[in-house]
Amino acid sequence: MSHRLWPFLLLLPLFASAEVHRLSLEQVVELAGRQNPDVLLARLEEQRATEAVGVARDPFLPKVFAGSGLAYTSGFPMSIEGSAPSIIQVRGVQTLYNKPKSFEVAQARENARAAALDVSARRDEAVFRAATLYLDLEHMYRTADLLARQTESLNRQLEFVRARVAEGRELEIEARKAALALEQSRQSEAALTADRRHLESVLATVLGLPAEDRVVPPLGDRPPIMAPLSEQDVINQALAASTELKKLESAMHAQRLAQKQADASRYPQIDLVAQYALFARYNRYEDFFRRFERNNAQLGVSFTLPLFAGSAYKSQSAQASLELRKLETQFSATRERTVLEARRALAALQKARGAREVARLELEVAREQTNISLAQFEEGRISLRQLEQIRAQETAKWMAFYEAQHTLETAWLTLLRQTGELMSALTTTNSQP
Repeated sequence: MSHRLWPFLLLLPLFASAEVHRLSLEQVVELAGRQNPDVLLARLEEQRATEAVGVARDPFLPKVFAGSGLAYTSGFPMSIEGSAPSIIQVRGVQTLYNKPKSFEVAQARENARAAALDVSARRDEAVFRAATLYLDLEHMYRTADLLARQTESLNRQLEFVRARVAEGRELEIEARKAALALEQSRQSEAALTADRRHLESVLATVLGLPAEDRVVPPLGDRPPIMAPLSEQDVINQALAASTELKKLESAMHAQRLAQKQADASRYPQIDLVAQYALFARYNRYEDFFRRFERNNAQLGVSFTLPLFAGSAYKSQSAQASLELRKLETQFSATRERTVLEARRALAALQKARGAREVARLELEVAREQTNISLAQFEEGRISLRQLEQIRAQETAKWMAFYEAQHTLETAWLTLLRQTGELMSALTTTNSQP
């Protein structure tokens, strides 16, 4: 058995367990937004932040505790942990007014909102990456088809040159040049195939699929991608859709609440307190008190007013104020950067559209020249070698056009990501770029 077969035999079980998923761009976007690992982790963090709101609200919810404080009494009946010995003890408590705790609840809710924004940001990032990889794969498949046609053309040229060398009408060096060009084309095909297989597996992991699986775009045309064109619209939509700006706004609001929470430590605290106790007769209360009552109940309000709260709250308030100023500076810088990135994305799109149009016109000229050359070849006015060279030029123009098309669609994706319309545009693609 040839030693070249051993690597394929070793990888055979891996290929046998792998699954090929033929997915459209819309399906890829949907899977990336739903089951990308980073998105799933962000959703878990969102759930944790949501549960933290319940923890912060706990003091404002009524709580009832029941138990027993049985004890043997010798001498004067004393209390156990502040309560007289009893058969049954029931105690209820609920915070009615506590400003620091109220601001703590508001901060927890703001943190939950920030966690939801992070889920949105992670989803957009996953969708953008998946869509970019998908377009790269499409471009690779188109390029592979052109390389295969180029290899066939070079093979025909090599056979033609070898025949002319055998007839003594060409030098041997020409056959070697043709063979070199053919081998270079074959090597390009092999390298592209390896890169394509790797990219198919990378896309599978982005979609939350096993790394052994492959994601393959279906053959045929798909609806093109759409995006806004007006510069002012692009800037306005980019500012409104920026998750980073929204997260900074949420962080600033949380710091304002933290500052108010520190200042509110001087406010009073009011709690509703209720308790009931059933005393036992053997605790000798009747020997020491003029009147003994087995059933005892209390309902009242606990009022606490901090007379001297220390200086910690002042430092905490100052820290929150400094952090707020820092976030405001970041917000301003991020806003300006968002505007610049939106303008740059739009300029890159316009540049890519111009380049694609030039490539399209060059391709039309090359195709027309090929048609003319085919007619000349049938009339015997040009040789097969000349015809194949003209076909090779057309193939090169096809590659340039596909490259320009790929650059244009990548620019579309970047702009859609900036304006926050990535998901909607990729799931309702119906406009020619």
